[in-house]
Order: sequence, then structure tokens, then C-alpha cells
Amino acid sequence: MTSVEPSYTKVFLTFARNSLVRDMTFRTNFALQCVSSIGWTAMNVGFYLILFQHTKTIGQDSGWDEPKFFLFIATTWFINSIVQAFFMPNAEEFSELIRTGGLDFALLKPIDTQFLVSFRRIDWSALSNFFAGMLIAAVSLYQLATREVDPMVPSALSLILYVIFLGCGVAMMYSLMICLSATSIWLGRNQTLYNFWFYITNFSRYPMEMYNRGWGTPMYGFFTFVIPVLLVVNVPARLIAKPISPRTNEEWMLIAWALVATVLSLLASRWVFRRALLSYRSASS
Repeated sequence: MTSVEPSYTKVFLTFARNSLVRDMTFRTNFALQCVSSIGWTAMNVGFYLILFQHTKTIGQDSGWDEPKFFLFIATTWFINSIVQAFFMPNAEEFSELIRTGGLDFALLKPIDTQFLVSFRRIDWSALSNFFAGMLIAAVSLYQLATREVDPMVPSALSLILYVIFLGCGVAMMYSLMICLSATSIWLGRNQTLYNFWFYITNFSRYPMEMYNRGWGTPMYGFFTFVIPVLLVVNVPARLIAKPISPRTNEEWMLIAWALVATVLSLLASRWVFRRALLSYRSASS
């Protein structure tokens, strides 16, 4: 008897359709969630507009002036909205699967368990911030291209690299999240997921130059080379917000490290998840 390999694309599309049907069953709730997310985004934009009334750049001599920093913020929202839409709901439910024994059924399915656990539910309302980010990025790019002093239009290479490293940022955040979720198997329940996510995203939402001085230097090194969350937004944002050439060797090494860190993060998360499954004991046993 030959085993039939499932089509992961079809399974993912089925999950996406089922999630959309579930969200549309309660349309008012869906609309309120979208409005709430966009309202939070608007408040953040207002905060940074006020901030730039008191300073010209974020970080001394960092080059992150107002339009460039808003490109940085838009990049943050792109990555966060994708992670929150596709991975956060599943990470939250993972501990419940363990507690209730639902993981037993996931393990019996003829499909990779990590894939099943990671994509079974999608929060479509979280993508509202992705579209808000697109609007802010478009306005920022227009301001950069039309300003009288030092105008800049991103090259085609910059845009291609930007999309690639957005994917790397999502992959690094996903890796971190699945590692944290996997600890639920050992801990029984992990209620620190949201808190940890909040702390990590807070570190990653500002230019890394801010940390690279004084007592912030150890933090810069730790969150660049050990838990590389500073690379998540900084690398794609500076690829589109600053000219691709000239670039210093240090900047190219940072870009190369982002690629290496993405691969290492995915491999590490896979290892942690599989090790955690080996320790799993059914809730019904």
C-alpha cells in the first residue's frame, strides 16, 4: 500500500478559506477588530508625528529622518501583521491543544505536525495593519522622491531585496514564536507568550543605531547576534529607505548575517519543536 503525500498548498488554502468563513460569520466583530487595529495604528502615527516636531531624526546622526522612519514603521507593521495573522492565533491555541489532548489528533494526521500546528487558523482582521502599512509606505516613498534636498527613489534591486528580507523577518519572528510555543509541552501551559511577544517587538521596532552606544551596546550585540530580533525590521527597512549604493562593508555583512540568521532560526525552531514533541505525553494517558 502506497502512502499519498498531502498537498500542503491545498491544505493551507483550505485552512485560509475556513478561517475566512468563520470570521465572516460574525461580520460586526470582524469589522470592529479591523477598526480597532487601524485605530491603534493611527494613534502610533500621531505619536511619531508629534515626536518629529521635537527632533529631526530618531537616534543621533542615524539618518532616520521623518519619511525614512515612517518607512521603518511601515516595515514593522508589514511583518507584525503577517505574524499576528498567520502564527499568533495558532501559537495561542497550541497550549490548549496540549492541555485538552487535542495534539493527539494532530499527531495522527498524515501531514507534518509543525505545519498543521502553525497554519490551522488565520486571523484575517490582523491584516488590516498590513494595508495601513502600505498606505504609510506609499506616502513616505512619495515624500522621499519629491523632496527638494537629497531626493531618493528606491532602485528595482532595493525593492526585490526588501521583499526578500521582509520574508526573512517573518521567518525569524515565526521561529521565535514556535520555539516559545513548543515550551508549552514541557511547562504544560505558557501564559507568557503575549508578554514576551510584546517585549521582543518593542525592541525590534526602533532603528538599531539607537542601541549601539553606552550601556545599550551589550543589548545591541545580544539582539543582533544571539536572538537576532534587531535584524527583523532594520535590514529590510534600510534596504528601501537608504540608497543601495554606496554601502559600507559593515552594512553588507549585516545583510549577509540576516540571511544566515534566518536559516539558523528556522533550523533551531524545527529542532526545538521536534525535541518538544518527543517529550509529549497525551493528556488522556
